[in-house]
Amino acid sequence: MTIDTDVIIIGGGPVGQTAAIDLHARGISSVIVERRRYLEPPNVKCNHVSSRTMERFRQLGLAEEVRNAGLPADYPQDVAFRTTLTGWEIGRIPIPARRDRYTSRTGPDTSWATPEPPHRINQTFLEPILQKHASSLPGVTVLWESEFRRYEQTEDGVLAVVTDLDGGNERVIRGRFLIGADGGRSLVRKQMGARLSGDAVLQSVQSTCIRAEGLYELAGGDRAWSYYIYNERRCGHIYAIDGREVFLVHNYLADGESSESVDRDRAIRTILGVGDDFSYEVVSKEDWVARRLVVDKLREGNVFLAGDAAHLWVPYAGYGMNAGIADVLNLTWSLAAVLDGWAGVRMLDAYQAERLPITDQVSRFAMGHQRKVALSRIPAHLEAHTEEGARERAALGQAAYELNVQQFAAEGLNYGYVYDRSPIISYDGEAAPSYSMGDYTPSTVPGTRAPHFWLADDVSLYDELGLGYTLLALGDTAAAEPLMAAARDANLPLKLIAVADGVAPDVYREAYVIVRHDQHIAWRGQIIPHDPNHLIDILRGAAPHLTTALGVVEEPTSVPA
Repeated sequence: MTIDTDVIIIGGGPVGQTAAIDLHARGISSVIVERRRYLEPPNVKCNHVSSRTMERFRQLGLAEEVRNAGLPADYPQDVAFRTTLTGWEIGRIPIPARRDRYTSRTGPDTSWATPEPPHRINQTFLEPILQKHASSLPGVTVLWESEFRRYEQTEDGVLAVVTDLDGGNERVIRGRFLIGADGGRSLVRKQMGARLSGDAVLQSVQSTCIRAEGLYELAGGDRAWSYYIYNERRCGHIYAIDGREVFLVHNYLADGESSESVDRDRAIRTILGVGDDFSYEVVSKEDWVARRLVVDKLREGNVFLAGDAAHLWVPYAGYGMNAGIADVLNLTWSLAAVLDGWAGVRMLDAYQAERLPITDQVSRFAMGHQRKVALSRIPAHLEAHTEEGARERAALGQAAYELNVQQFAAEGLNYGYVYDRSPIISYDGEAAPSYSMGDYTPSTVPGTRAPHFWLADDVSLYDELGLGYTLLALGDTAAAEPLMAAARDANLPLKLIAVADGVAPDVYREAYVIVRHDQHIAWRGQIIPHDPNHLIDILRGAAPHLTTALGVVEEPTSVPA
């Protein structure tokens, strides 16, 4: 049996499902191959959807449904620092409940220039939304309870062999492209010959999902989405999963410890601060190793890697899953461009050129944060009912806030990264501002995220971006016609938006800015180029030479099949 499609997606987690949804929005068909059954609950892994991901979900029409799922509407999404869950609270990062997310100005991430703030939601609530939506789309076929076996590249695409989980019912899927979103043990990556390198072991973690009725009453104080636990006996991390009785408990193992050597029940009780008389139920457990591993290539011919198949790092603030979603939403629009026939030889080169450096940067941010957390010293009198204990709790609480607000209000990771070596971006020589995990400077330098602004009440700039490119005309709209005509002649989708005076923020200094659908700026200028065809050739990946933001000139490396 042979199944025909445009794009084959191996892996039906959040990354693979999002890829299929975006491809469908562009008129591109896909087949997802997934080992699990439909709506089978995933492990309680990622607990956070970043602002940048929520912006993209908004473009796909999913943001409202995602925002309304997860913790109760009035449940605070704060991060609390405590000696145990039932012990002293020493600090707190205030983050609004989802009911107040668009209106509250209390908290370090409430002043961001975005139509969609972050959202705290466990993957067990997020995945069903994506699965139901993807499965409802006529251009998406999902092969549940199916196993990917191997692929073969042909002159005009890719053949993928899949079977049932028991090895029977072999089928062949024929597509133009294949995306390997099949996780950290990716078979696609192994067949491609791509290699992970970096730091294989940063920390070992003993993770347990528990159902503990009455735990909030014992904990006391204001509820929080996340609790960081500091004491000399056992440090850990607790996530509220449903806001009622289900929690995820991370026990961070010390050097020399292993999941086998540490009593799981005793560690959980120490982190919670409860005695043997408190009862709880183990829902699931998954012990894991925090790593920093990045693949050496994201592409071979018509096969691409995304998500955990391409990078594994400490999952601070959910940036493993969020980086994977950023991967595929960078890739899918270029695959659609090739399939629609308007893209040139460089379009597919852009994926690795853009995403691989950012993947390495984010992995190092995460590793650096993990090392700072690991070096945190627990004061000797932290839990003492003394003045010295009070001083130590105040000092550690302030230090914990300053360190962790960067990951839980990671404005830089959301908005600061820049594509500075892309073959489909026209650079002008100005360097993009640097950024950190927590901070960034808005900019219109080509390669950066176009700073957000509202075109009208409740109408975001991102709501109006075209599926290909959008020309923002802050100057004379009529003068843009030669560029628009060149785009039409090349079949390049270029939407024109006339921006009224005073609407865009001052950072938009140029009269014309071209923005891609993934929100990154591809070109800017005070005047339309005298030869608009050259700019159009760059945007569609057909320019004969590439000049990066660093001034490096390169030749084309590949030609789409």
